[in-house]
Amino acid sequence: MPKRAVAAYNCLKLRTRNKLRVVIADDHALLREALHRALDGEGDMEVVAEAGDGEEAVRLASELRPDVVVMDIVMPKLNGIEATKKIKETAASTAILILTAYDDEEYVLGLLDAGAAGYLLKSARGRDLVDAIRTIQSGESVLHPNIIAKLLKRAIAAPAREGRGPELLSERESKVLELVALGMGNREIGEKLFVSQRTVKAHLTSIFNKLNVASRSEAIVKGLKCGLITLEDSTGGSRI
Repeated sequence: MPKRAVAAYNCLKLRTRNKLRVVIADDHALLREALHRALDGEGDMEVVAEAGDGEEAVRLASELRPDVVVMDIVMPKLNGIEATKKIKETAASTAILILTAYDDEEYVLGLLDAGAAGYLLKSARGRDLVDAIRTIQSGESVLHPNIIAKLLKRAIAAPAREGRGPELLSERESKVLELVALGMGNREIGEKLFVSQRTVKAHLTSIFNKLNVASRSEAIVKGLKCGLITLEDSTGGSRI
């Protein structure tokens, strides 16, 4: 193969390797096809497979180890909650973004407990979906504003449902977790509290250890359930 062709081939391989690899799991073929076209149109994304049911989503995630799985809740054979649990067991590094028409609180809490990094409603804009995929792949989490509003109302109504637990968060850690729940990323939290992003990350690490969780989403859910944080009745954005 000529040197110029080899160089072009290697360049193509590098670009492909650097793309976010996505699996789409939904039982509606038309929606899968539409999402596939939209995401493949992004220069930094590649849809590597589609699944029509929960079992297939788990199998593909285990075999392909994608960066992100975009998944519905109600699917044949295995629902989104059970599929999320199994994917996190077999492909822990894969981030899961729920894209669904359902915003029931129990679904939300169940999925975040299972390890989902984000939860969007199908009423969201296409750009929101693309941004959400990039956000959860970078280690942060995403919730639709309507979902945040519901969780906040639930927390305000029953702030101590499961007790506070043996190890309380410090005042600063509680504040960091509140700001995370209100939609702020690390940079915004640092600016709000006048500390560096490194300090914010250190606080989050301490929070994760104390709550025995592995992600921002899980920390929010546990904080809400245990009454460890007190939130204002404001959504403050869609990212947590």
